[in-house]
Amino acid sequence: MAPPNPEDLRSSFRAPLRLRVDYERMNSFFADYTKNISKGGTFIKTSRPLEIGARCQFSFTLPALSDPLVLEGEVTWILPVEAAAARGEDPGMGICFIFANSAAQSEFEALVQRMMEDSLGPDAAHALLQR
Repeated sequence: MAPPNPEDLRSSFRAPLRLRVDYERMNSFFADYTKNISKGGTFIKTSRPLEIGARCQFSFTLPALSDPLVLEGEVTWILPVEAAAARGEDPGMGICFIFANSAAQSEFEALVQRMMEDSLGPDAAHALLQR
């Protein structure tokens, strides 16, 4: 059975932003790219998704920042290569961000909003964020 359509599970709009993301799992280092990002999570395009429930630190390279942004996240769903091919989509994993506190979450949400405004323009970003 194919995984549910991630579009049906989202609580926040995801902007189509391609960012490099580095992470480590069991002494192996990975470098992949996001397909999209929201205030609460991201989809990482990869043919080697981590298992559902896996937690690790993800390091995002952002054009606006000199140092990578490091966030903790948990894999909440995966789209394996075979299922992705059948759907005509990219394989990968959905990540839910985990924040240390509400201040860290608010700071990250403001950053995502700025990235969306830079990518889509302020009017489009505002309209989409109000959904």
